[in-house]
Amino acid sequence: MATGGRQARDRRRHEDRGNALANAKIAVVGAGRVGSALAYTLASLGAAREIVVIDANRERAEGEAMDIAHAVPFYAPVSVKPGGLADAVGAAVTVIAAGAAQREGESRPALLVRNVEVLRGIVTEVVRANPEGLLLIATNPVDALTFAALRLSGLPPAKVFGSGTVLDTARLRAELAAHYAVDPRNVHAYVLGEHGDSELVAWSAASLANVRLGEYCRLTGASFTAGDMAQIAAHVRDAAYEIIRRKGATNFAIAAALTRIIEAVVRDQASVLTVSTLVDGHYGIHGVYLSLPAIVDRSGIRRVLPIPLSEEEIGGLRRSADAVRDAVSHAGF
Repeated sequence: MATGGRQARDRRRHEDRGNALANAKIAVVGAGRVGSALAYTLASLGAAREIVVIDANRERAEGEAMDIAHAVPFYAPVSVKPGGLADAVGAAVTVIAAGAAQREGESRPALLVRNVEVLRGIVTEVVRANPEGLLLIATNPVDALTFAALRLSGLPPAKVFGSGTVLDTARLRAELAAHYAVDPRNVHAYVLGEHGDSELVAWSAASLANVRLGEYCRLTGASFTAGDMAQIAAHVRDAAYEIIRRKGATNFAIAAALTRIIEAVVRDQASVLTVSTLVDGHYGIHGVYLSLPAIVDRSGIRRVLPIPLSEEEIGGLRRSADAVRDAVSHAGF
């Protein structure tokens, strides 16, 4: 009887979380390639009850909202409409994807000066309209801009976070899966630090089928050389540059990564994701936004999970923190 009661409670809790997904409102600020791809992905997956598309160019927001709304009959019912910053009211998550796109050959830090003023004009208005919602920053350079958003918003750090290396981590898993010819869902590995040139792969924590990568290679005879690791890390780090060189911008994969983060929030999944969050003491690093594994749920960032790293990796993480800190200082925050 007690077991049956517990199962019923668990079932109701699951239904409540499903209802939270069905009733969620998401605001997307920036109707460029990333913002529009995100709004479409959210709509096609039925990942929200209402999606508001916001852009400084009102007609652009209207056009994207109309186009996405016309696709809704092929999917689950979702309300997709244009709006202004005041229409972020009631949103569980407001995603800021507005800003200048990264140019071919342009480093992420070089984007900072161009994008910090864009952010300055958005954050205060969004928070005024929706002080209870979460802020998810997607604009690059994401770590420095997320720190700026924290300062501009006055919100607790748990409610302001960036897309970080969620996409980089997915790219790493894809590279490792291809290298070892296995399902990427059975690969567990993280890209940590800055979402940018100083990011690092936490090789010491990487595993395949719950076996540390080095041990897996020893057992199977697969290759695991320093050259292999350097090449895979370079492919992951430089992926955005290669895509930008070919098509001018990245949009589909980052939209999927943002959708995954939003899903963790609105479903209250307590998912472990490498979002950009305020690091204050982990690995001797203080007061800077970096990507570390963190539990993401309805409250935002519930907890950062400092995984065991080698001394070399900790050194790399600290250097990455210095790079972000320098960028933040350059922006005057």
